[in-house]
Amino acid sequence: MAKSVSLTVGDNSYDFPVLGGSTGPDVVDIRKFYAETGMFTYDPGFTSTGSCESAITYIDGDKGMLLHRGYPIDDLAKNCNFEEVAYLLLNGELPNKEDKETFEHDITYHTMLHEQIHNFYSGFRRDAHPMAIMCGVVGAFSAFYHDSLDITNPDHRRISSYRLIAKMPTIAAWAYKYSLGQPFIYPRNDLGYAENFLYMMYATPCEDYEVNPTLARAMDRILILHADHEQNASTSTVRLAGSSGANPFACIAAGIASLWGPAHGGANEAVLNMLKEIGDVSRIDEYVKKAKDKNDPFRLMGFGHRVYKNYDPRATILSETCKEVLDELGVKDNPLLDIAVALEKLALEDEYFIEKKLYPNVDFYSGIIFQAMGIPVTMFTALFALARTTGWIAQWNEMIEDPQQKIGRPRQLFTGQTERPYLPLGKR
Repeated sequence: MAKSVSLTVGDNSYDFPVLGGSTGPDVVDIRKFYAETGMFTYDPGFTSTGSCESAITYIDGDKGMLLHRGYPIDDLAKNCNFEEVAYLLLNGELPNKEDKETFEHDITYHTMLHEQIHNFYSGFRRDAHPMAIMCGVVGAFSAFYHDSLDITNPDHRRISSYRLIAKMPTIAAWAYKYSLGQPFIYPRNDLGYAENFLYMMYATPCEDYEVNPTLARAMDRILILHADHEQNASTSTVRLAGSSGANPFACIAAGIASLWGPAHGGANEAVLNMLKEIGDVSRIDEYVKKAKDKNDPFRLMGFGHRVYKNYDPRATILSETCKEVLDELGVKDNPLLDIAVALEKLALEDEYFIEKKLYPNVDFYSGIIFQAMGIPVTMFTALFALARTTGWIAQWNEMIEDPQQKIGRPRQLFTGQTERPYLPLGKR
C-alpha cells in the first residue's frame, strides 16, 4: 500500500506521497506542495531536503557506511586502483579486464594539456593559490576544446568526462611547479594515474625521478577516498550549475570554487594550521580544554563530521595508510606529526570525544600524510579537487540523463521591506 504524509493547514488537509529508495530514509514528495498549499518549505542548507534522485553514492552516517554503486569504500580502497573506481562511478559497474585496460588507456592518452595553456599559466602571479589557477584553467577549457561541448551528445559527454579526469593531475601539478618557478613536467604514458601526478609534482628535467611505490599507493588511496561523497556542497554546486545547461568545464570550475571554502575542501589545511597553533605536544591538554569550553572560540579541526555520527570509514583506511607513509619515509622528528599522533590517541580515549562521537575524520589523516610527503599546505585542497572531479563528472552525467531534472530554483523566506512608495531625492 502506498504511503503518504498528511499536512493540516487550518481547515484544509493535504496528502503528499512518500517515496522509498533502494535503501536509506524514505522521502516526502513535495513537488506539488506550493501548488496545493500556497506555501514553501523552509530548510536552510537543504539538510532535510532531497534535491535529486541518484544511484551513485550512498552514506549512512549513523553506521559509518559509505558505498559507491553498492560497494563499501574500504573494499574499493584496498582492492582497486583509482581508475577502476572512476570507471565504477561513471558506468555503474566495476570494469572487466578489457574494459579496465581500455579505460586506463583512454585516460592516459588525454593527460596532456593544449600547449597554448602554457600561456594561460603565465598570466597568474607566482604566489597565486593553486585553487585559483585550477578554477581559471578548467573554466577556460571550453575555449580550447570546442569539440565536446554538446551536452545532449553522449559521445561529447564521454570525451569531456575523460578530458577532465585525465587532465586534472596535470593542471594541479603545473600549478605547483609554476609557484616554484620550475619548468612544467609533461605526463608520461607509462605511469599510472597517481604515479603520474607525483612524477609531475616532483620531477625536474635535470635528473631521472623514480616515484616511490608506497607513496604512489598512498596517493591512489587518497584519491579513491575523496572521489565522491553524495550531495555535498561542491557536488550540489556542479549539479545546480549543470541544471542550466552549462557546459561541463564551467560546471566543474564551479565545483572547484565551492570546494575551496574552508568548511569544505579546506578542512585538511585547517588541521595543519591547528597543529601549528598548538605548537608542542605538551600543550595538547591545554587546547583540548579550550575545545571543550563552549565559550572559547578555539575548535579542534579534523574531528567529527557533518554526516558521519560514527567513525568516518575513510579515516580508518587513511589511518593505516598514514602509518605506512610515515614508516616508509622514516619520519620520526616532525613536531606537527608528533602533535597529531598524540592528539589522535587522546581523542580515541577521552570520554568527551567518545560521547560526542568526535572521531578523527578523513581530513585529519590526509593532512598528516600530505605534510609527511612534503606537499605544501596550499596544494591540499587542489588534491581534493583532483580526486573529486571524478565524482562531480559522474553526478553531472547522471543529472543530464535524468528526465525529471529541472533547472535549480530554490525559494526563500523573504524578511525585507514590503512594497513602499518611491520618494524623490529631495524628500528622502
